[in-house]
Amino acid sequence: MANIAGVLREEISRLARKELRKQTGAFKKASAQYRRDIAELKRRVGDLQRKTAQIERRASRTAVSSTTERQTPGTRFTAKGLRSQRKRLGLSAADYGKLVGVTGQSIYSWEQEKSRPRKQQVAQIASVRRLGKKEALARIQEIGKGNGRKSA
Repeated sequence: MANIAGVLREEISRLARKELRKQTGAFKKASAQYRRDIAELKRRVGDLQRKTAQIERRASRTAVSSTTERQTPGTRFTAKGLRSQRKRLGLSAADYGKLVGVTGQSIYSWEQEKSRPRKQQVAQIASVRRLGKKEALARIQEIGKGNGRKSA
């Protein structure tokens, strides 16, 4: 009897495995198709993201250049004007650079026409033009105090 029970158990498990294979075969095929579809969608999304990033970079470049042009209409830069303005305020190149937000070496380069300031820096120079000597010195002291606080 044990032999028949064992044979019956094996036959039942074989038939159960066969039925499971039939039923899960459709699920495996569908799952594989879904994976292929997902992979294709991921590729498409990646391509679209790259294209959007390129477009955004182009747009930001044109937007930045147009906004800086709009911020400083009619403002122009001359090395001679910068030199005379710095002398009028009685400032060293390093101090004047602190007001504008650059180094003293940049100020020297601009004055000697070795380089030119960016449009944002021209706007800063224009704002410094409106300052008097006392205001400029006070602003430099404020900047110096601010740097002292950061390092302490």
